[in-house]
Amino acid sequence: MAVHTFNLDPELDILQTVRRFEKDRFLLLLDSAARHRERDSRYSFLTADPVQVVRLDAVKYGDQPFKTLREWQALLQPQQTADSSVTPLPPFFGGIAGLMSYELGGAFEKLPSPIQNDFQTPALLAGLFDWAIVWDHVEKTARLYVIDLPLQDAKVDVRIEWVRQRLKNEPSASPSGTTVHSTPLESATSFASKHRIEPSTEVYSDFARDDYVQTVARVIEYIRAGDIFQANLSQRLMAPWNASAAELYGQVRRLNPAPFCGLLTYDDVAIVSASPERFIKVSQSGLVETRPIKGTRRRPRSPIAELFAVEELTSSEKDRAENVMIVDLLRNDISRSCVAGSVKVTGLCELEKFETVMHLVSTVQGQLRTDRDVWDLMAGCFPGGSITGAPKIRAMEIIAELEPIVRGAYCGSLFALGPNGDFDSSILIRTFTLKHGWVQFPVGGGIVADSDPLDEYRETLHKASGMIRALREA
Repeated sequence: MAVHTFNLDPELDILQTVRRFEKDRFLLLLDSAARHRERDSRYSFLTADPVQVVRLDAVKYGDQPFKTLREWQALLQPQQTADSSVTPLPPFFGGIAGLMSYELGGAFEKLPSPIQNDFQTPALLAGLFDWAIVWDHVEKTARLYVIDLPLQDAKVDVRIEWVRQRLKNEPSASPSGTTVHSTPLESATSFASKHRIEPSTEVYSDFARDDYVQTVARVIEYIRAGDIFQANLSQRLMAPWNASAAELYGQVRRLNPAPFCGLLTYDDVAIVSASPERFIKVSQSGLVETRPIKGTRRRPRSPIAELFAVEELTSSEKDRAENVMIVDLLRNDISRSCVAGSVKVTGLCELEKFETVMHLVSTVQGQLRTDRDVWDLMAGCFPGGSITGAPKIRAMEIIAELEPIVRGAYCGSLFALGPNGDFDSSILIRTFTLKHGWVQFPVGGGIVADSDPLDEYRETLHKASGMIRALREA
């Protein structure tokens, strides 16, 4: 297997490039749009039209959802480029990438399912990609990479010409002959129980305000009874939407740039995300990193008001305690697949600012065991502790009881694994799912013993403010 590299115009615009591929099946953009955040924002990746696809619409406990992904990974041998001017290779330049929805966790733990599943988002949707366009925001380059997969239908010269025609905006037939393994997708049911969140907007919630406040109070009762220490409770917001996912992504990227922005389109479902949160990263050397977010404040426009908001967040005992609880949970989760004694907290409750909000972010690292792979690691950690609670399984049981709707992509992950073993994934917060003429975008927060239910409701709307603005302007 060889990798072929071609320099493109360094001024190649990401959004214009999306437009040229948006009609192709399974478009995936992983976009580090927050350029000032060099730690997480060096590269953006675009690919489409995978050679093979795996789609699981539902899973049950004991399933092995990563079986096909392991088979694909065996085809991805470590690569070196023949061009000495193009080193090192980026972490993703083709390989395995896609979506893990929140409900994929049901393959790894026995969990109840919410009653309503109207959006029918796949539990797992992944592709084996033989090419990618990679923007390096540090070197300020754009390059096309095509890998020679050991599959009879994957022909490098055909793929190179196909991509070049797309970049010239000339349609052509897909070279992949994509094979799809899937189950039928049912149509949506009704969206009967909707509550307008404010009179001036066509944005609705599955909770009335008082109902959400009472549900937060119910979580606090579980905490005081000793069931859990915290749980992440969300409300689903929805709005009518009939424009393209690319149009919405353009506004999201402009108004709320984040290090883990993403766009995925496949058949009749699309995911648009401006996530600030990494889930799991694994380097070629096996270094594992997770960066949970807990503690949020709205970011004021006034510099003076921002100073007060920073002081309030960084001195909040509640937010720090919530963050530390999730750090402990994630230390335990990644320890299942890491070398004993290697798991360390390398950053605790550090302040990070984004376009509309600011967060407390921690960093946990460990060394992957040689008898474990990234799929073992994900099976032991998924879904992320920052969007479930602690203890994790009991928190997820309570979430299933109190949230009436399947979460789908929300609190799941977009992920990518490159041929050289680099793996990265996001937590899908600040995320839209588009389907059936609607867009849904749940928002939530961590509930602890001293949470104020009305304040928790307001925090969800603070988190949604940038998303609602993107909808209005798109």
